[in-house]
Amino acid sequence: MSLLFFFIVLTDKTCHTVPLILVAHSCFASFLLTIILFWATIITLHNDLKQIYYQDLFCIFRGYMTYVTFFGLYYSYFLQSIYSYITVIYPTRLFWRSMKIQFFLIILIWIFAFIFACPVIVTDEIKYLIDDQVCQMPFHLSIVTIYNIVYIYIIPISGIMFIYLKLIRYVKEMNKRVTLVNTLLRAQRELKMVCRIVILISILLILSVPYTIFVFMGFFTLTPKYSFRIALTFAEASLVFVMIALFKFTEPVRTSIMKRLRQRSHVVAQL
Repeated sequence: MSLLFFFIVLTDKTCHTVPLILVAHSCFASFLLTIILFWATIITLHNDLKQIYYQDLFCIFRGYMTYVTFFGLYYSYFLQSIYSYITVIYPTRLFWRSMKIQFFLIILIWIFAFIFACPVIVTDEIKYLIDDQVCQMPFHLSIVTIYNIVYIYIIPISGIMFIYLKLIRYVKEMNKRVTLVNTLLRAQRELKMVCRIVILISILLILSVPYTIFVFMGFFTLTPKYSFRIALTFAEASLVFVMIALFKFTEPVRTSIMKRLRQRSHVVAQL
């Protein structure tokens, strides 16, 4: 689903706008994360069926890439929020809203994603968990665990919520004073965009509740057997719901899909 969205944005010229490119970037990050989680699931099922109880060649790599892709996904939403904030608060600073700068920031996100995930490798925190048949950091209290929570979740989510609340306040102030209609409409449109990002993040967080519970349990006691299997299942489900919501929110992509379907139906009817 995320790949379809990404393909539509790339091939349809009407979707070649900065906001939709940023949305496509989020879809790309979601697609990469889905691939990593699906790969891990397939290996787990294979090992269960074959009764294999040792890690494969790419096990540690998959564990590392899980942190990389989660970073990429959350910061892709953060980048969208920052773009909306600049559009509303600093509408004349076109340089920061240009396609080139946004592509540069996207590349920067992925460079940081690979760099910031290195501590889990350097400290040898990623272990092969026999019960779960995955390579992940065990649920326990450590500096690296706190580090991961802060840089993957707390920083981008706090940033998104700060921007959302800031835009709400800004739009309310605009309504109280004389403002150009176009300026007000632009601010309301960007606020709506950030509101949708908050909804997407909320879906991810709600369905990540089992993972969060296991993380905090790991600070004080042993987690239940198969805890990672449960947590990753909910994570995979959250990505599906996020993509459904994203299709619902992104009208240009829906319009493009319906247009392609009508064209295909017309060709079939002629045949």
